[in-house]
Amino acid sequence: MDYQKLIEEVYDEIQKENPRGKVATYIPELANVDPDQFGIALVDLKGNVFGVGDYQTAFSIQSVSKVHTLAMVFHVFKSKLWSRVNVEPSGNPFNSIAQLEFEKGIPRNPFINAGALVITDALYSKFERPTDQISDFINELSGRSCVRINQEVKESEKNHAERNTALAYFLKAHKNFDNKVEDVLDVYFAQCAIEMSCEDLAKSFSFLANDGYSIFAKREIVSESHARRINALMLTCGFYDESGEFAFRVGLPGKSGVGGGIAAVMPHKFSVAVWCPELNDKGNSVKSIKALELLTDKLKFSLF
Repeated sequence: MDYQKLIEEVYDEIQKENPRGKVATYIPELANVDPDQFGIALVDLKGNVFGVGDYQTAFSIQSVSKVHTLAMVFHVFKSKLWSRVNVEPSGNPFNSIAQLEFEKGIPRNPFINAGALVITDALYSKFERPTDQISDFINELSGRSCVRINQEVKESEKNHAERNTALAYFLKAHKNFDNKVEDVLDVYFAQCAIEMSCEDLAKSFSFLANDGYSIFAKREIVSESHARRINALMLTCGFYDESGEFAFRVGLPGKSGVGGGIAAVMPHKFSVAVWCPELNDKGNSVKSIKALELLTDKLKFSLF
């Protein structure tokens, strides 16, 4: 398979069609990003990197980091984790308070904001230097020191954190939050403010295409069973309330972020990261989703 030729074809077709959206503005720092940037990086299971466009430009990965933190705590808590957070698609906005109230403080899944806050709270309980250790973990997965926390983005999120703060206190009211809200939120904003390139992001997801073993870290990150479950969660819950549409159109496990990035995997074949800052009304990158749809169409295979 000539992956380089394939992603160049995808890139050229998307650029020619040029579908547009709007950059995220509710985090003011993200509104300043050049909306015309677009990159694709694909990494096979031998470690070969294929890239096109702005695939080596660092960007704010935002909610894509929720997969990394879930992987960090999955093996620590095992089944206990799933008494605190469910594994069902939400069908509602990712920051919904109403759904959390209706379901008595148990978030629908680890990738909506309430669920990710529970995961970060669990991580905070188990790691002495959680922010540093998240960075170290992702650097290890990527095979090099590449993670940068953008302090301006972090502060921007912190200064517009009313809804996430409300979610955290609501979780605490339902006894589903063990640590100080302010401490956990600081870690949460830091992980969302991580900047990486498509190349490094694709490398960091490679273990999920390889039954839990990272060829860059040279060790098992999670068991084969846990890797399958993380992939299942990405497929059903990884794209906010557009997850079913993504599974229908693309058919790959993946996770999006409002910075415009998407990381996805084809188990036993490759991991891929795509980035373009302009989003649709569900908070997912317009060009990135279209690029992954074209990619699986041209490959003539997906999970299905």
